[in-house]
Amino acid sequence: MPLHQGQQKPDAHPHSVNPLYGEANPVSGMVQAPPKHRLPDGPLPPTTALQLVHDELMLDGNSRLNLATFVTTWMEPQAGVLMAECRDKNMIDKDEYPRTAELERRCVSMLADLWNAPDPSAAVGCSTTGSSEACMLAGMALKRRWTQRNADRYPGARPNLVMGVNVQVCWEKFCNFWEVEARQIPMEGDRFHLDPEAAAALCDENTIGVVGILGSTFDGSYEPIEELCAALDRLQERTGLDIPVHVDGASGAMIAPFLDEDLVWDFRLPRVSSINTSGHKYGLVYPGVGWALWRTAAELPEELVFRVNYLGGDMPTFALNFSRPGAQVVAQYYTFLRLGREGYRAVQQTTRDVARALAERVDCLGDFRLITRGDELPVFAFTTAPEVTAFDVFDVSRRMRETGWLLPAYTFPENREDLSVLRVVCRNGFSSDLADLFIEDLTRLLPELRRQPHPLTHDKEAATAFHH
Repeated sequence: MPLHQGQQKPDAHPHSVNPLYGEANPVSGMVQAPPKHRLPDGPLPPTTALQLVHDELMLDGNSRLNLATFVTTWMEPQAGVLMAECRDKNMIDKDEYPRTAELERRCVSMLADLWNAPDPSAAVGCSTTGSSEACMLAGMALKRRWTQRNADRYPGARPNLVMGVNVQVCWEKFCNFWEVEARQIPMEGDRFHLDPEAAAALCDENTIGVVGILGSTFDGSYEPIEELCAALDRLQERTGLDIPVHVDGASGAMIAPFLDEDLVWDFRLPRVSSINTSGHKYGLVYPGVGWALWRTAAELPEELVFRVNYLGGDMPTFALNFSRPGAQVVAQYYTFLRLGREGYRAVQQTTRDVARALAERVDCLGDFRLITRGDELPVFAFTTAPEVTAFDVFDVSRRMRETGWLLPAYTFPENREDLSVLRVVCRNGFSSDLADLFIEDLTRLLPELRRQPHPLTHDKEAATAFHH
């Protein structure tokens, strides 16, 4: 979560209270406006507190029109009922809520089967609050395995982790928090993610692993996991170095098994030791739930697993967080049960079809050049055409926000900082009808943008809500 500071200035404009928010008699319901940045001296009627918070939240953007987020913004009402029933259950308390724990275990088993673990019953895994925690856990396992193999050299030697510069920021956080050197492969030309041979070249005896991304957040493209493993196989033949691979499948691990069945990226590759995904992205569950799985128990050092005697039960746990609601795990099991393989295939195919069709319509406008076309993740990125000089992607993002669309604009990282793009994330619930409205609004804005004398957005950092 972002860090916040306390209020730096006194409340110039405290909350105002409409007397009609109170009791039946408006006069008797009038109360003094409560402060914003300290606890009120006394309680408010529940209807008043509800209305105050509700009114302020009306100024938030509409999540369904947020084309920046990968996170699920629509579920069936039945899932909402189950989540409401389970929001007071502490997920960590497996002894008191054994059926919730059983549903978590079943989800892990289903994912092990979906990701082609050699023996799904031998795979181990856990739920997390999202992919970021799952990545942290996977990184911790990689580092601990490396330290066990190099006990004679560590802590003198500094471990490193190899990855593309396009990784999600959680990997940079992992390296910072756990004192691991981040070795990143830069983008080059039209290659916007990791190069397998370049990754192998960065590996040495201090490399704890290589991270492959199944679905880059920058452009929606898959990294070549099979080619990466092959490059590391050749490295082992030359040098004896046996470098494991972790697949960050935050989004793609819930797309590829259904739409790209011939793509080999998962536990079918012996070098893949662990995989994570976000249940709250293309797993189709509200935030926040993620999953981390290891091929076998051998890939997850036992010393990282805590066995806690909690409320009378022996509870093995591997987590950075402790207490959290069971609602999202239950919702994940509901969704697996509800859709099955064919249901997931239908939902993800529809989403990809919407992304491809919308990308083609953007391309036909003539003002833009597609970077990707939505044919891997249901995500596509585009930039302004070379001949366009009146506006840039930040102008487009700013103007689309005026009609309610949260369309992220951002610059690519080092080596391709010259490239700024817009990105559209298509999710379940972003229908072809909404895509029609999007293209209509974009088309309506273009004449005004074309008449600009030059790009007008000065503060490009403030021009977009997109952050990795």
